Amino acid sequence: MNLKKYFVRALHRLQKGPGYTYKELLVWYCDNTNTHGPKRIIKEGPKKKVIWFFLTLLFASLVFWQWGILINTYLSYNVTSSLSIGFKTMKFPAVTVCNANPFKYSEARPLLQELDRLIEAALERILQHGDPVASLLLNGSDSSEGLDLELWNQIPLVLIDEQDKDNPVIMEIFETNQSTTGNQTAAPPAPDNSTAGEKKYKLAVKLCSHPGSNNCTYRNFTSAAQAVTEWYILQSTSILSKVPLQERIRMGYQAEDMILACLYGAEPCNYKNFTQIYHPDHGNCYIFNWGMDKEALNSSNPGAEFGLKLILDISQQDYIPYLSSAAGARLMLHQQKSFPFLKDQGIYAMAGTETSIGVLVDELERMGYPYSDCTMNGSDVPVKNLYSQYNTSYSIQACLRSCFQSHMVEICGCGHYMFPLPEGVTYCNNEDNPGWAYCYSSLRSSIRHRQICIDSCKETCNDTQYKMTISMADWPSEASEDWIFHILSYERDMSTNVTLDRNGVIKLNIYFQEYNYRTISESAATTIVWLLSNLGGQFGFWMGGSVLCLIEFGEIIIDSLWITVINVISWCKGLKQKRARARYPDAPPTVSELVEAHTNLGFQHEEPGAAARGEALPPEPGTPPPNYDSLRVRPPPSPGTDSDAD
Repeated sequence: MNLKKYFVRALHRLQKGPGYTYKELLVWYCDNTNTHGPKRIIKEGPKKKVIWFFLTLLFASLVFWQWGILINTYLSYNVTSSLSIGFKTMKFPAVTVCNANPFKYSEARPLLQELDRLIEAALERILQHGDPVASLLLNGSDSSEGLDLELWNQIPLVLIDEQDKDNPVIMEIFETNQSTTGNQTAAPPAPDNSTAGEKKYKLAVKLCSHPGSNNCTYRNFTSAAQAVTEWYILQSTSILSKVPLQERIRMGYQAEDMILACLYGAEPCNYKNFTQIYHPDHGNCYIFNWGMDKEALNSSNPGAEFGLKLILDISQQDYIPYLSSAAGARLMLHQQKSFPFLKDQGIYAMAGTETSIGVLVDELERMGYPYSDCTMNGSDVPVKNLYSQYNTSYSIQACLRSCFQSHMVEICGCGHYMFPLPEGVTYCNNEDNPGWAYCYSSLRSSIRHRQICIDSCKETCNDTQYKMTISMADWPSEASEDWIFHILSYERDMSTNVTLDRNGVIKLNIYFQEYNYRTISESAATTIVWLLSNLGGQFGFWMGGSVLCLIEFGEIIIDSLWITVINVISWCKGLKQKRARARYPDAPPTVSELVEAHTNLGFQHEEPGAAARGEALPPEPGTPPPNYDSLRVRPPPSPGTDSDAD
């Protein structure tokens, strides 16, 4: 009830405003506003009124158009990048070194020997004669005796003749049947010498959804070397995925055998200063200055004398021949507590050389939401980071690989050997998951799944990048190689015989070129101050207005709203009175008439024809009620009436 009273009083106070109608309000505004234009509309003559009305309308439209552009520019959240150069003592980067070959062939041979026999027999059949088809027809199935064709048929290699693009001919290497896509036919006779040199065959990897299925795809390559490497990786992945992690670590290169010498600045170091991790692509990798167990090391001065010097032995003679076609060391510079993705960001160091790497530091500082879609620590990314088991920080590479592995588990029912596993999932292999290679190939070439991962993952807001300047020279020189190899062989094997050669050793120098570092930071291109100043500038230029003019315009809007509220309330009251008059078509009854109707039945009007029933009723004694009409205030008689009476 109190709220209603307050509301009614507020309405009455507001009714004392500049006008009671919209026209009065508009005239008052045009006459009192400080904005140029409206005053001239009401004070000039008829012709000038029209001119000033259209001019005011035109410039007001221009103001609103410019305001829309400015607000849209502000809401686009553009950024500007600034480059600043600083000088300070910097932390030395984490350095990861790996062998290009993941396992020693002497240790992994028992697992891969059947695979090696298969690929050697296949290459012999393909390369024995000038025409591979003729070679296959001549050899028949003799060369396949003693081979594990069951292992071969899980992921076989085939030859494809694409002379007829619409109907390519597919030749199985260890079978004497030739087929077109989907239709098995008998092998044709061997082609003669005139056509043998003109035909070109491509080696392809055949992948089927399950054994014996016609739902197959062929991954062909421009070079047979690429096809052999891809086939060997797929087959070895299936074999190695069943080997326990500790056994795989044992088959890799150990730190004491790989790291022959270490020097950081003027302080000696050894393999114990490195942290070992297992990398599926490169086997055992070793990280210097990772910062997991100890504080990260600072570099005292720039220059090669104050950096990290390493001598590595890669034991190239013990490489797996069909798995690693490149020889050397794979290394990467990265931030502390970050996982090294050497396949994407690493570089090779060649055997028999001294590789010097000068480092420059770039620090990136991105603005977060809404200016850019970056993340501080990956907590707002919908993809579970599978690399968190290494206690490493978030990176977009970790997110993309975790996303791919989650799709692999969801679609294929198993995880790929090259990525960490979620809980309760096993790696794919040919025995338990016969169609895993087909599923993996389809998923890897799927643009839709790739785009899902790209949309789900975010860049880090703060990042440090290391720009490298690389130079190489032969090491050791011919004049010094004898004594250097003697000393290194003795220190590693305690032998007076030379067990090292130029094909197995690498020297690395990693150092800061200078202490100048570049910071590339983002800042907002448009701020709220920029927006307000530009809005006011446009309004002042086109209309000659200010903030006070906007307040006046807001005031007139509020007054018009209250006039609308008052009109609505008046309309509701009128509607209510109209309904009341419809209930009583004659004059409304007086109070005395209403009382008589409800309390004294003797003074009620009788209906015609009800006299007979009234005679039967006995008279009701008592004094009649007073005439309440006498209490009503009657208007005084008019003067004209009194004069007539007189």
